[in-house]
Amino acid sequence: MKIAVVGLGHIGLPLAVQYASRGHEVLGVDVDEQLVSVLNRGESPHQDEQTMIDRIPELVAAGRLRATTWKEPAGFADAEVVVVIVPVVVDANRQIDFGPIDAATRDIGANLGAGCLVIYETTLPVGTTRNRFGPMLAEKSGHTLDEDLFLAFSPERVLVGRVFLDLRRYPKIVGGTSGESTRRAADFYAAALDEGTEVRTVENAEAAEMTKLAETTYRDVNIAYANELARFAARNGIDVTEVIDAANSQPYSHIHQPGVGVGGHCIPVYPHFLFNDDPELRMPPLAREINESMGAFTIDMIEDRLGSLDGQNVVVMGVAYRGDVREDAFSSAFRLRDELLAAGANVYGHDPYYDAEHLRSLGFEPYDLDDPQPVRVAVLQAAHEVYRTLAPDALPGLELFVDGRNAIDRAPYDGAGIAYVGIGR
Repeated sequence: MKIAVVGLGHIGLPLAVQYASRGHEVLGVDVDEQLVSVLNRGESPHQDEQTMIDRIPELVAAGRLRATTWKEPAGFADAEVVVVIVPVVVDANRQIDFGPIDAATRDIGANLGAGCLVIYETTLPVGTTRNRFGPMLAEKSGHTLDEDLFLAFSPERVLVGRVFLDLRRYPKIVGGTSGESTRRAADFYAAALDEGTEVRTVENAEAAEMTKLAETTYRDVNIAYANELARFAARNGIDVTEVIDAANSQPYSHIHQPGVGVGGHCIPVYPHFLFNDDPELRMPPLAREINESMGAFTIDMIEDRLGSLDGQNVVVMGVAYRGDVREDAFSSAFRLRDELLAAGANVYGHDPYYDAEHLRSLGFEPYDLDDPQPVRVAVLQAAHEVYRTLAPDALPGLELFVDGRNAIDRAPYDGAGIAYVGIGR
């Protein structure tokens, strides 16, 4: 097949590599000219996954993978399938920003050949594929939906850094705007994913859209419940990690872990796609409120132990949104930063995946473990592996270590006479 992948980000590029690895001819499209240039040289513009880095040179050399921009979309009209994975996020006011994906959809429509199948993998509010993008594609292309233009939604269900593994082990959910669109999309994934991967169809595009929102919001609600348990445990002198471990020994309990906040492209964003325009949904917005409050809870916990943080040096350890990834989208480090600054603290940031310039651009004073400044408090935000073996004396002047992910062995800190506290511990 001739396939076009629109959006070559941390998920889109691995998808393009996956399809090309199955023998298909893949054209990647992105607005980033530098990214396109790097890929066409046979190099990976992203360093997230070794499989992708290893495969790109041979796929480009074989002519099965190339990239272009909308300025010169040569060959796009030949695509039999177009997979769209352009980000949709919420702005500072928690409103959904369709700008980039609307622009991409108009460009797709203007360059679309007859009989093409278009699949959106970007997470979307329910009804967006059919009601927003269907008419847009039909108008720009001059084709008729479900006659000579086929349309489906199939949510991405992968994590950055392990895309190829997740593609193999999680069922691919597919729903179209008609039975024929659903069938064509299911056939595409059967041919584009590894043999044996389950492709599961649902009734329509709306059911597929809601599936992704349901699974993502479930995690947000579950984490909010864990955070509520952690705060209760903290008030009552109980170790919540022991409680959760014991509770989950019963097969009907699947409580997640508490923490200083929830980050990433998915969990802080996609619940808004579900509840922003539906006031009858009560639990998801409350879960968002709880999880966004954990930064303030953490600062209150510190001040309860040490008093005012005004003028005190505090280092946030790990700016990435989760451990051992080079990605800071919606990281809870930013909420911690703002709460600490509001408390008058001098805020340092450390992350082995980012240089000083990047940390400074994010509002942190870079912290150098090779030439460390005295800090009174350290807050673990992302549980990078390097922090698990970090000696307490690597942070001079440290009085309190806050384990924001309940991930660190407290014994070295106890042995060094440094106070340790976790979330609900």
